[in-house]
Amino acid sequence: MKIYHNPRCRKSRETLAMIEASGIRPEVVEYLKDVPSAEELKGIILKLGISAEALIRKGESEYKELYKGKSLSEEQWVQAMINHPKLIERPIVIKGDRAVLGRPPENVERLL
Repeated sequence: MKIYHNPRCRKSRETLAMIEASGIRPEVVEYLKDVPSAEELKGIILKLGISAEALIRKGESEYKELYKGKSLSEEQWVQAMINHPKLIERPIVIKGDRAVLGRPPENVERLL
């Protein structure tokens, strides 16, 4: 199991705690320090079953200043997340070929 984690985010911390409480020691990726590649992001999006734009945090200032109201391709949204990793919704939990967003943290129960 892998979690794309931001230790400053309460929901991300809650999700990680839930996973660890189930006895699993996940691989923790602090995605703000270790930014996923385009291929990794595309794989995550595929496992989540959503569009790249749906993985964007629209409350972030980078979104509001640079992307709000724009119609971008999947590739362009992926590149936006690489350029501005704060835009990546968090946390993301992956197990095998499945993934969930830990918002709310209870979503991770589907993978435990």
